[in-house]
Amino acid sequence: MENINWKELSFGYMKTDYNVRCYYRDGKWGELEVSSSEEIPIHMAATCLHYGQEGFEGLKAFRGKDGKVRVFRMDENAKRLASTAHGIMMAEFPIEKFREAVAKVIRLNQRFIPPYGTGASLYLRPLLIGTGAQVGVKPATEYLFVVFVTPVGPYFKGGFTTNPYVITRKYDRSAPLGTGIYKVGGNYAASMRAHSEACHGGEYACEFYLDAKEKHYIDEAGAANFFGIKNNTYITPKSTSILPSITNKSLMQLAEHLGMKTERRPIPIEELETFEEAGACGTAAVISPIQRIDDLDNNKSYVISKDGQPGPWCKKLYTALQQIQYGEAEDVFGWCDIIDL
Repeated sequence: MENINWKELSFGYMKTDYNVRCYYRDGKWGELEVSSSEEIPIHMAATCLHYGQEGFEGLKAFRGKDGKVRVFRMDENAKRLASTAHGIMMAEFPIEKFREAVAKVIRLNQRFIPPYGTGASLYLRPLLIGTGAQVGVKPATEYLFVVFVTPVGPYFKGGFTTNPYVITRKYDRSAPLGTGIYKVGGNYAASMRAHSEACHGGEYACEFYLDAKEKHYIDEAGAANFFGIKNNTYITPKSTSILPSITNKSLMQLAEHLGMKTERRPIPIEELETFEEAGACGTAAVISPIQRIDDLDNNKSYVISKDGQPGPWCKKLYTALQQIQYGEAEDVFGWCDIIDL
């Protein structure tokens, strides 16, 4: 791809060659289909449009130091999509068929896999939607699974650097026992106004939500989980309204492997000032180290990085995860699937 400046890629959509699709009809999933169209023909009464029967995932493929292409923890994404489907009563897409679709779409678009050493990766977006027509509120009888790809750079400008965040109390992203634990579009729609108002047109990287019930505990950012580090312990919130991040799960395992303790528990807002390091983590950003978190309602700023630089544990965890993804270190956890091109 001579016309792509791999090192200057933003995190956004770029047209690629093919996507892979599969339809659920008559109570069963069909065969995988290949399409070069960016459009989906859809009934105007489809349940995804009216009743939010829609779920998606995000995962990445990396061209490694050895030239091999690795997909990071695709089984976890397949399981989470199945959990989302179960939660909002969609047909669950089989894990093996998910794996097959991911491998197929990577092979079909292999010329878009960024070269090793550019810091870029191939982002995969699996999407599951209700396509059956309904006017009453009930699950569809037909569904579409599609997975497309796009090469991407860092999610946040500047890549692995500290960023300022801000707490929002005006809005809730999701409710306890609601859809927060599922990766559905409605959760992100619920965060758009909050993000626009709270982040002051780019002053902050993202907003952090507090628990909807008491407005006292850190939940998550709009597109990432929170973690804090102190006393050799990796601490992340426990909540029934947070999306279970695969990156966060991986970082906890890495932290333990590197000799840290880990805790998943409620984190009261006042505890922020005790953390030695903190970060927002997710597939898109991996780790975005937190410089500070502003609580504008109380005229308080929780400064976490005193020198404005990522802390030693954030660096160590970020590097260890990236080394596994790019084949620079042994995959001791068996997280990566190598795709034969």
